Amino acid sequence: MSKLPLKNESNSKVYPTPLPSCDLKNVHVISHPLVQHKLTLMRKIETRTSEFRALLYELSQLMAYEITRDMAVHMEEIQTPLEQLMSPVINGKKLVFVSILRAGNGILDGVLSVVPSARVGHIGLYRDPTTLEAIEYYFKMPTQMEQRDVIVVDPMLATGHTAIAAVDRLKGLSPKSIKFLSLITCPEGIKALHDRHPEVPIYTACVDRELNEHGYILPGLGDAGDRIYGTK
Repeated sequence: MSKLPLKNESNSKVYPTPLPSCDLKNVHVISHPLVQHKLTLMRKIETRTSEFRALLYELSQLMAYEITRDMAVHMEEIQTPLEQLMSPVINGKKLVFVSILRAGNGILDGVLSVVPSARVGHIGLYRDPTTLEAIEYYFKMPTQMEQRDVIVVDPMLATGHTAIAAVDRLKGLSPKSIKFLSLITCPEGIKALHDRHPEVPIYTACVDRELNEHGYILPGLGDAGDRIYGTK
């Protein structure tokens, strides 16, 4: 795992690089070749909905390994078919994956395949097309959140308004920790989230160049929710 996005060896605008002003402190860019390859396939306009979903599932699995790398464990005595052994198991209450509806649900199946015992929460938020501010319409979380670690999942961190609204609400439940998992981010979204919640680490496959005037990431991959569900 790299702290910096891959370098652009040419001057092409196709391969994204962060703006010089982008502060990547507490941003973890997962630059594994399999992650980057699958992300490239997802970006292609000709990638069909079924292919897009399958790639997102696979990418979510790969990214789940990285974002859970520092989970606390303790040693437990077990019996193998041959002998007793002290072996590590994960500490504390179950992890919670919090999906920002609707696109976040496209990540859930992949991360849950890696951590099937995790609990799941949902936050329904939509972006006002005029102000780009996040409007909440649904909120449902597991119990005992103060004893749990939370990973918020959303394919795109664009303006950051939705991410900020989600973390604001979650902090009201006092979880042990909060991380944010996103396929693609941009300098504007990173800055917005970290201006409000600097302690929340961001895990992503790529930091793209910028936002356009409509709040979409460039070069990006389009509207993630539309591409997951085949809507427009």
